[in-house]
Amino acid sequence: MLDLLNDLIWSKLLIVMLVGLGLYFSVRSRFVQFRYFGNMFSIFAEAFQRKPGQLSSFQALMLSVAGRVGAGNIAGVAVAIMLGGPGAVFWMWMVALLGMATSYFECSLAQLFKRREEDGTYRGGPAFYILHGLGLRWLAVVFSILLLVTFGFGFNALQSYTVATSLHDTFGLPTHISGIALVGVIGLIIFGGIKRIAKFADVLVPIMAFSYIGMALVVIGMNIDAVPATLALIVKSAFGLEPAFAGGIGAAIIMGVKRGLFSNEAGLGSAPNVAAVAEVKHPAAQGIVQSLSVFIDTLLVCTSTALIILLSGVYQPGGEMAGVVLTQTALAAVVGEWGRVFVSLALLLFVFTTLIYNYYLGENALSFFSSKRSLLQVYRVLVIVLVLWGSMQDLGTVFAFADVTMGLLAIVNLIALALLFKVGLRIMKDYDEQSRAGIKQPVFDASKFADLELDRAAWPTATPADGAQPNNAPDMVTTQR
Repeated sequence: MLDLLNDLIWSKLLIVMLVGLGLYFSVRSRFVQFRYFGNMFSIFAEAFQRKPGQLSSFQALMLSVAGRVGAGNIAGVAVAIMLGGPGAVFWMWMVALLGMATSYFECSLAQLFKRREEDGTYRGGPAFYILHGLGLRWLAVVFSILLLVTFGFGFNALQSYTVATSLHDTFGLPTHISGIALVGVIGLIIFGGIKRIAKFADVLVPIMAFSYIGMALVVIGMNIDAVPATLALIVKSAFGLEPAFAGGIGAAIIMGVKRGLFSNEAGLGSAPNVAAVAEVKHPAAQGIVQSLSVFIDTLLVCTSTALIILLSGVYQPGGEMAGVVLTQTALAAVVGEWGRVFVSLALLLFVFTTLIYNYYLGENALSFFSSKRSLLQVYRVLVIVLVLWGSMQDLGTVFAFADVTMGLLAIVNLIALALLFKVGLRIMKDYDEQSRAGIKQPVFDASKFADLELDRAAWPTATPADGAQPNNAPDMVTTQR
């Protein structure tokens, strides 16, 4: 049943939706992901510019990268190459480049329709822009349930499986012991809320991501002569031009799209939940920043894994090694057995932050349709149970379950994005106009969007830093579109 659903969702629906809508969004926005690419990096200069008790854009970016960078970057890439050939990497790149535009719009809309909580923090995401932007409460509830099942349960089981398998291969540690250890650590942290999670993420994420990329650069440097041929192999295989992978173009596309979405989550509807909690002056600013996390995840980290595998000489078409074991074996073949330990430790950090991120997304989804404390406690117990369960399962089961729920989640979110695309364009054009006028940090004026159901408490009209005066907004912008 899982295989049947996966085939229907991935080989027919999602490839058309992801690639088609990503291309449409890119063309209609005049490739916003490239026009503002330089602006994405300016966020690092504003890392500490935040109000007390709020998350900065930098923290939201690091939290988003923490969620995107995980098992998909190490195990997922290896699975894509084993099942789809080297050409799958090319299609991962394409999904990421187009997905940067999709991520821009979903995160901008999440900021636009976010709600201010009583404690001064924000909540938002696809469920909120489906409810307040489209007025479809039933679809918002469906999305929230899918988000809860996908991240709170499915992805957490998969992350747990990956790290348990890695530690077993490297140190011979029984998988259930790894599961118990993960449960213990996660249990201590998930009661701390989003602020504590963000504190862990903005420290661990840069360390783990750049150290892993650095290791890939070492492998590239040691095999620099083979890099051009490897890149050519990836491109040729993507179009069935490599004899060893002729006829495999369909598998390359499917695996590239599937594992690419699992890794960078562009269009999946997960990152907008984190993007919405940041304190920013304009919704589009967070959309621009979140596009960068897609770039970091796929173009940098996933490519690092792919080059480690393909340059090592370990990979053989139709080989038996798969998942994280292939990545570990490949690195060990280049730098020695300590490389196997390095991958295990890197993966442990990746999975650790991702498990926490997944938990938060599930909690955010749960809070959308229920505020009962008892239900939250039940959810926390189930998360812990699934983490332990995942550590003792097989590769096929955990990936098949995660792929089905992820596919359904993406379909709901992409439909909502298509219906709200004109609103997204209005946000983008407002930001563009202020940028062209020389305003370095454009400010959102809620009165210009009085036809939308916005939370005035989340978007009080502010004065730009350079003195430009926006129009005064009404006390509450709540007109149903």
